[in-house]
Amino acid sequence: MTLHKGASESDRRHSANPVNPFYGEADPVAGMETSPPRHTLPDGPVAPHTAYQFVHDELMLDGNSRLNLATFVTTWMEPQAGILMADCRDKNMIDKDEYPRTAELERRCVAMLADLWHAPDPSAAVGCSTTGSSEACMLAGMALKRRWMQRNADRYPGSARPNLVMGANVQVCWEKFCNFWEVEARQVPMEGDRFHLDAASAAELCDENTIGVVAILGSTFDGSYEPVAEICAALDEVQQKQGWDIPVHVDGASGAMFAPFVDPELVWDFRLPRVASINTSGHKYGLVYPGVGWALWRDAGALPEELVFRVNYLGGDMPTFALNFSRPGAQVAAQYYTFLRLGRDGYRAVQQATRDVACSTAERIGSLGDFTLLTRGDQLPVFAFTTAADVKAFDVFDVSRRLKERGWLVPAYTFPPHREDLSVLRVVCRNGFSQDLADLFLADLEALLPELRAQPRPLDRPESMATAFHH
Repeated sequence: MTLHKGASESDRRHSANPVNPFYGEADPVAGMETSPPRHTLPDGPVAPHTAYQFVHDELMLDGNSRLNLATFVTTWMEPQAGILMADCRDKNMIDKDEYPRTAELERRCVAMLADLWHAPDPSAAVGCSTTGSSEACMLAGMALKRRWMQRNADRYPGSARPNLVMGANVQVCWEKFCNFWEVEARQVPMEGDRFHLDAASAAELCDENTIGVVAILGSTFDGSYEPVAEICAALDEVQQKQGWDIPVHVDGASGAMFAPFVDPELVWDFRLPRVASINTSGHKYGLVYPGVGWALWRDAGALPEELVFRVNYLGGDMPTFALNFSRPGAQVAAQYYTFLRLGRDGYRAVQQATRDVACSTAERIGSLGDFTLLTRGDQLPVFAFTTAADVKAFDVFDVSRRLKERGWLVPAYTFPPHREDLSVLRVVCRNGFSQDLADLFLADLEALLPELRAQPRPLDRPESMATAFHH
């Protein structure tokens, strides 16, 4: 979570502004005369509808989540799902004994994912829900490190320092894991037109201290799949030559709930013996409101038992593997609802429609002549594009800023090493971003181009203000 500082001296000097009399009770002359303070607790209570109105009005200044083409997170669910989540929002997911049916829904979701991801024996697969993919990645990384420690007890913590191999395009949670758990992050930089990890580069960085390789099924930078099968094959060769048995974790935050339905022929999951664990975000292409994630291990051997805590909590034996404790059961119930509601055919229809919108939108942007496509939305329904080489009047940051004026949130950002020279716009298509909305988006983009083309040059701005998107 973002770190915030306390109120400044100017913040604490509250200005008691008059408020709309209708904010008060039914009698407008008997309501509040001034607004409550913002950075200190008010002296007394206010009426519930008054408190609601204050908060509601301020939140109106947020962007419209449906028009947010930066986020992968689900921004629309059916009304019935919202009702179900409201029914479960007071249930603590950790209280398995008190809410056994919620715990059962979690167990069923794990079983469904184990089957979907081709676990050799779905009944032997081990998994849990999390608050999102970031927690799931942390848990998977912990399991990788602990397995390596067990194999290298004679060298660690003495002379050996563990490392984790990944592409420079990983989500920041992997950098956090390496920092928090004292693992060397070995990142393969981007080179030329290669914007993610490749098999040869991954194998080259491995040694006897490598706890694992992270392969991403759907890079957040451009939506491309990393070649998981090729990475596993390269690590098979490493084991034959060097004897190092290096497992693979698939960060399928987005792709693990997308590829099984629209790319069933793609082999990336537990069908590959070297894949030890997989994570996904139920709140991305799992089609559930934030925040729920899932972490699965191919079998009990991939998750060291010593990491699992068995807590005698409120009268029951509760095995847990988590960084968080209390959290609502609503998202787990919503995930099960969505699995039940859509099934394989329903997910396939939804995800294929999303890909169709992404591909058609990318094609139309590419045809404008002002932009060059890096990806086309034909893997994840996500595509990245930059200004064409002959465009000198504006840059991607100008486009992002002007689209925001019309309500569209489209991130502009630079790529990681060694392609910091490349700045792009990225569009994420999700369920709810229909072809009609895509048409409106394209119409707004086309309407802005004459003004952008007329600029003498791209607008200057401080580097820190280059984009509102921080990967």
